[in-house]
Amino acid sequence: MTTTELLRLVIGDERDVFLLRQRGRQVAAAVGLDGQNQVRVATALSDIGRDLVRQDVSTTAVFRLRRTRPSALLVELSWQAGVTASGPGWDTATRLMDELVVTASGATLVKNVHHVVAPDENLLRDLREDSGTSALDELRTQNQELLETLENLEAKSKELERLNDELEETNRGVVALYQELSGELEQTNQGVVALYAELDAKSAELRDAAAARIRFWSNISHELRAPINSVVGLTRLLAAPGGDPLTTDQRHHVDLINESAATLLALVNELLDTAKAESGSLRPRMAPVALDYVITQLRSAVRPMLRSGDVSLVVDAIPELPSLVTDETMLVRILRNVLSNAVKFTKRGEIRFTAEKGPGPDEIRFVVSDTGIGIPPEEQSRVFEEFYQVPNALQVGASGTGLGLSYARKLAEILGGTLVLSSTPGVGTEVVLTLPTAKDEFVQPAPVACALIADGDEKARARLRDAVRDIASEVVEAEDGRTALNLAKARRPDLVVVSASAPVMSGSAVLSVLRLDPDLRTVPVVVVSGDDPGGLARSVHSLGAAMVHESRISPETVGRAIRDAQLTARRTEGR
Repeated sequence: MTTTELLRLVIGDERDVFLLRQRGRQVAAAVGLDGQNQVRVATALSDIGRDLVRQDVSTTAVFRLRRTRPSALLVELSWQAGVTASGPGWDTATRLMDELVVTASGATLVKNVHHVVAPDENLLRDLREDSGTSALDELRTQNQELLETLENLEAKSKELERLNDELEETNRGVVALYQELSGELEQTNQGVVALYAELDAKSAELRDAAAARIRFWSNISHELRAPINSVVGLTRLLAAPGGDPLTTDQRHHVDLINESAATLLALVNELLDTAKAESGSLRPRMAPVALDYVITQLRSAVRPMLRSGDVSLVVDAIPELPSLVTDETMLVRILRNVLSNAVKFTKRGEIRFTAEKGPGPDEIRFVVSDTGIGIPPEEQSRVFEEFYQVPNALQVGASGTGLGLSYARKLAEILGGTLVLSSTPGVGTEVVLTLPTAKDEFVQPAPVACALIADGDEKARARLRDAVRDIASEVVEAEDGRTALNLAKARRPDLVVVSASAPVMSGSAVLSVLRLDPDLRTVPVVVVSGDDPGGLARSVHSLGAAMVHESRISPETVGRAIRDAQLTARRTEGR
C-alpha cells in the first residue's frame, strides 16, 4: 500500500489535543474532504486524544494520504504503554470514521476520500512549523462549527416539517380517493356477483338444454334405425336372386327404395354419432389403415354422386407415407362428408383429392379442393355450426342435415387432428384434414369355436381358411349365400366371413337376413369386397359388420376385421 506522510504530531497534554483537532480539520480540508467530513475527522481525533491524555499516555499521530484505491486519509496513532481502547470517545470515532483498527501498540483511523486533492506543500510546511492557536481560539472554532451544525439542523428540521405537511396533505387525498374507489369497487363487485349468478343460471340452462338435445337425438336416432334397417333388409331380400321374380319396373322401384333407405340410415347414423361426439361417448377404435383401400372406397362412393360430365374427380397418386393408425370408419366419414359437399356445390371443373405428408414429421394431410361456387368470407366461420347451411342457389334440393362439416370436425378432433377450410367465392374451396400418425395398438381377435366361410371361388375360400386357421377351432364352408344362411341357422357359428359377390345370395343380402334373425343378429360378420364397393361399405358398416378387401386377405388384415366385427357385435348385444 503506497502512502504519503503529510504531518506528524506528539500528543501529551490537553493543549496537544486542541492542536490535534485543529490539524485534523486542516489536513482533511487539504486532501479534499468536504466541511462535514472535516468536522467528523476533527471530532474523532479530539475524543480519542482526550481519552489518551486522561490515561496519561504519550501518543504520536501521523497523518498519511493513500492515493491507491480506495483512496483515504489515514491517521496512525502509536503509544508505548498499554491503552484501554474503549469508552465513549472510541465509540464516537467508530461512528464518525469509515474504519477504526486498534492494536496493542496503536490505532489507525481511516476516512475515505472520493476525490483526492494534491495537498499544497507550502501549506503542509506551515502546518508542521506552526505551533497552533490557543485553546480559546480552538473553542471559538468549535463553537462556530456547533452553531453552523445547529443552523443546518434547524434548516433540515423546517424542511422536514414542510415535507411532513405535504405528505399529510397527500395522505388525506389518498384516503379520500381510496374511500371513493372503495365505494365504486363495492358497487362494481355487487354488479359482478349478480352477473356471475346470472351467468351460472344461464350456463345451467344451456347445459340442461344441450343434455336434452343430445338425449333427443340419441333416442330418436335409435327409434328410427330399427325400422330403417328392416326396410333395407326387406328390399335386399326382394332383390336377392333366390327370391320371387320381379318385373323390371318392380326391381327398379325396389332399388330406389333400398337406395333411399340406405341414405336415410346414413343420415340417422350421422345424427346419432354427432350426439355421441358432443356428449363425449364416441370413442375411436385405432388400427392401421390401408390408405389405398380407403381411397378406392371413397372414389367408388363419390363418382356416382357427380352431377354431370362437366365435373371430374381427380385422385392424386399416393406418395410414400408414414403408417397411419387411426379409426378407419371415422376417417372415411370425415372424407366422405367433405367430398359430398364438394360434389354438391361444384357445377363444372374438378374435385381433387390428395393424401400427403403433413407439416409435422408425424402427420398426414388429406386435401379436398374443388372449383365450385365457393363460400363468402362472412359465412366461412359458420360452416362448422350445427344445422347451418350456407344459403346459395345450389343448396336448393340438396339433401343433408347441416351436420356434415360440424360432425366431420368433431370426428377430426376425436382422432387428435384438425379440419380447416379456406374458400374464395367463384374460385373454389379447399378443406384440409390433418391427422397424427399413432402407434399401432393392435389387439388380437377373440378365438372362436366355429367360423362359417361363404365364397363361390375355391381358391378364395382356401385363402380365407388359412387366414382364420389360428382363430377358429372349426371352419365350415359354403359355396353360395343361401347355403351359408342355412348352415348359419343350423350351426349358429361364432363368426361369418362372406363374399360380397357370393352366388345365389350376395354377402350384403346374407348380412341383412342375419341382422333380422333374433338368434343370429349379434354374430360377428366380415364381408369380403372387390375393387368397387360403391354404396356397399356404407350399408355394411351401418349393419354392424366389418369389411376387408379381397386383394389384401392375410391373417393380419382378416384378424383386424374380425376384431372390429367382434367389438361391434358386443356393443350390439349390450344394447
